[in-house]
Amino acid sequence: SCDPVGTPMEIKDKLDLDQNGTSVDATKYPSMIGSLMYLTSSRPNIVHATFLCARYQAKPTEKHLKEVKRIFHYLQGTVNTGLWYSKDSGFELTGFLDADYAGCKDTFKSTSGGAQILGEKLVSWSSKKQDCTALSTAEAEYVSLSACCAQVLWMRTHLTDYGFHFHKISIYCDSKSAIAISCNLVQHSRTKHIAVRYHFIKEHVEKGTIELYFVKTDYQLANIFTKALPMDRFNYLVHRLGMHSLSPKELERLEKS
Repeated sequence: SCDPVGTPMEIKDKLDLDQNGTSVDATKYPSMIGSLMYLTSSRPNIVHATFLCARYQAKPTEKHLKEVKRIFHYLQGTVNTGLWYSKDSGFELTGFLDADYAGCKDTFKSTSGGAQILGEKLVSWSSKKQDCTALSTAEAEYVSLSACCAQVLWMRTHLTDYGFHFHKISIYCDSKSAIAISCNLVQHSRTKHIAVRYHFIKEHVEKGTIELYFVKTDYQLANIFTKALPMDRFNYLVHRLGMHSLSPKELERLEKS
């Protein structure tokens, strides 16, 4: 047994390799991570914490194990929490993205977070360390924006096969600079170093396939996939993403209604 906690991660110094730390069982740690990775397919609220801890499977230490155990403590207190898909919501495809600039203490690479919503239902989410090292917050957000664009376009293609057509997909970003880069078709000297594969978003903005909107950080749903958050803010985003706590009796009642 363990005492439940309010969030899967504490707000403190971020995890690192902890090269001078005490090593732990190199078999048990990956096994725990594997169990959590399985849960991330239905528990977006533990995605960032799990993927962050998963980076240290090669040489886990007591510091890393403590963070993994905290995720299990959090799950114990939220065992009845899950995604709720109502049948009455719409069918509009939208995307949210965020980036934690230089969030990795070992490589100084940024973390991209994304959420794709169909109607009012969260259907796709991600938290991933970026392949390249961003030189600014705007660049990190731009790379994350491109990743979100690629995901919604992939979803759009598959939904078209089922007879659903989307002409202007809304993507919400909390960086005005990243939006400006995406809408500027002229290659600026400050953005020439960014890998070509990320610039495809400009083409889709020009075509009108996607529309970019600025959203304040307070309302950025993808914020939960890039960093540890205070409990109030974390729980607000969990609720906004469509996760609710329902008892077995409530689920049984809803099933019969």
